[in-house]
Amino acid sequence: MIEKINLIHKEITGKIIGLAMEIYNQLGRGFLESVYEEAFAYELKLNKINFKRQEPVDVYYKGKKIKQFVCDLIVEDKVIVELKAIKRITELENCTNYKLS
Repeated sequence: MIEKINLIHKEITGKIIGLAMEIYNQLGRGFLESVYEEAFAYELKLNKINFKRQEPVDVYYKGKKIKQFVCDLIVEDKVIVELKAIKRITELENCTNYKLS
């Protein structure tokens, strides 16, 4: 049985997933992450969705800033999109959740 996923910011995450699928359908696999990032930026602009590229985000651990992380895309100041180019989907071993405050 397929479990329904409860997404935060459903409207924008749904659009992001749709754009990712469109990009994959158009480009296929085999490119570097930078190619997919360019395509994503193009699609976001085309769809008039606000975003930032290569944006630094402070990472806190127990209230202490421990690192600055540069994420690929921040969409609508709500959702971080971190792009990964892999050979096969089975290589994806780890999914990470990020929360913007």
